[in-house]
Amino acid sequence: MTPSLKHKSHDLTDGPGRAPARAMLKAVGFSDDDLAKPLVGVANTWIEVMPCNYHLRRLSERVKAGIRAAGGTPIEYNTIAVSDGIAMGTEGMKASLISREVIADSIELVARGHLFDAVVALSGCDKTIPGTVMALARLNVPSLMLYGGSIMPGTFQGHDVTIQDVFEAVGKHATGRMTNAELKDLEDHACPGPGACGGQFTANTMAIAFEFLGISPMGRNGVPAMDARKDDVAFECGQLVMELLKRDLRPRTIITRKSLENAIAAVATTGGSTNAVLHLLAIARESGVRLTIDDFDRINRKVPLLADLKPGGRFTASDLYAAGGTTLVAKRLLDAGLLHKDQPTVSGRTIGEEAQRAKETAGQQVLRPLNNPIKPSGGLVILKGNLAPEGCVVKVAGHSMMKFSGPARVFDREEDAFAAVQANQIKAGEVVVIRYEGPSGGPGMREMLGVTAAIVGAGLGDKVALLTDGRFSGATHGLMAGHVAPEAVKGGPIAAVKNGDMIVFDIKARTLTVELSQREIAARLKKVKPFVPRYTTGVMGKYARHVSSASEGAVTS
Repeated sequence: MTPSLKHKSHDLTDGPGRAPARAMLKAVGFSDDDLAKPLVGVANTWIEVMPCNYHLRRLSERVKAGIRAAGGTPIEYNTIAVSDGIAMGTEGMKASLISREVIADSIELVARGHLFDAVVALSGCDKTIPGTVMALARLNVPSLMLYGGSIMPGTFQGHDVTIQDVFEAVGKHATGRMTNAELKDLEDHACPGPGACGGQFTANTMAIAFEFLGISPMGRNGVPAMDARKDDVAFECGQLVMELLKRDLRPRTIITRKSLENAIAAVATTGGSTNAVLHLLAIARESGVRLTIDDFDRINRKVPLLADLKPGGRFTASDLYAAGGTTLVAKRLLDAGLLHKDQPTVSGRTIGEEAQRAKETAGQQVLRPLNNPIKPSGGLVILKGNLAPEGCVVKVAGHSMMKFSGPARVFDREEDAFAAVQANQIKAGEVVVIRYEGPSGGPGMREMLGVTAAIVGAGLGDKVALLTDGRFSGATHGLMAGHVAPEAVKGGPIAAVKNGDMIVFDIKARTLTVELSQREIAARLKKVKPFVPRYTTGVMGKYARHVSSASEGAVTS
């Protein structure tokens, strides 16, 4: 092995002065031969609390075997994870977005502290995916990210279901449209085993985005969690990181303005989660690339919506994999002239070369042909106006409402809005406003799937709209505006809204407005009582003090 491959770890392991370090490494089983090879960190996000990451210990063993087979010494280490699906609707959900920063920080710290020459990161649930890639961008050593894969759909009353159906069933149950026994039956069968949530929710959205970014090998993230091929993919990734080390191919060579635009195009054409806006802005910042919230809307206008995926469509992530997977999505965008085809990827091939390898399953209905899109433009739009001067994000995949106006029903916390839905107090035609749930005000920018799913379950999905300075789950559908910025706690206009104020969504014009003059908004904001932080100490308080606007990716600095 050439000394250059130990470009960092030689300072940790080589020479008489490093005898104490070698002694301690030998205590846990490393030999002289192991320590003479490059040290490759395997950053695992395994945790026992959720299906999304539960199987990652199995995959890490295969990654490590691949590294050893290719001449490296793997060293596995772990970090945290927070389950959005389990924490949803509780105070615990505030930890989710905050965990993204902690994941990135901890992966970075261990790799810097132990001078790893390369890194493979294993991700599963929503925030582990961008968190791992943020760390890789900071470290900028040869590295890649492998997503653990999607869960398979469950079966309920003879049809496929996902966790989205369970959340919406809560609303049906509350309105008497589902019995206790039916809800229990659905609960027992919706999640049949390990893997991340099965629709084009945040996890699968980011998994596809990062294949298009080039930091994950094309087509590998999409292999479902319990598919037998996933173990082979993990072994290949262990071998691949050693190739990256030999070629000295690093994340900041791969993550460029053009590759980020490829990632945005992938999100747009698959009807992906609004959370992609936050996460790709954060990745751009960590990589030193200029990207703004307006870039998402610009790209979305050009890219057709082709994937008929849940939550707005019919199919799950495993169906897309069976249809031809991410590579087929890339081929569609290549054929449309919407892919920066010369961008490098960790496979050693350009993304255009990867797209040419696509194989389409005959008769598949998941991904439309270019001449028959679901919609002529993509699934995400950015609205601005006197309610959101810095912008907000709306997912338009899965609904056709282009304009909506109605009186505001204002809530200062998610729980109060959920209780109102459960008590059948939300009326058709209203606009539900949930504020003080932003990055700093929450803190942590909770997702509102409990509320949005309950609204859909109550039969109001196409009869009300919702806006918040918090976030939405990738499983959310309907006319919902999230990430409203500036947030209420920072003096955003959302803090001035009162019950009965008329709010107007105009998707075509890309505006979100309240029918108030700027003078009236300013006068109201002066009278808003000072916000009392819910947390002043610990990680929550620290995050609240340092987090940026959602329009900048809700990053800490």
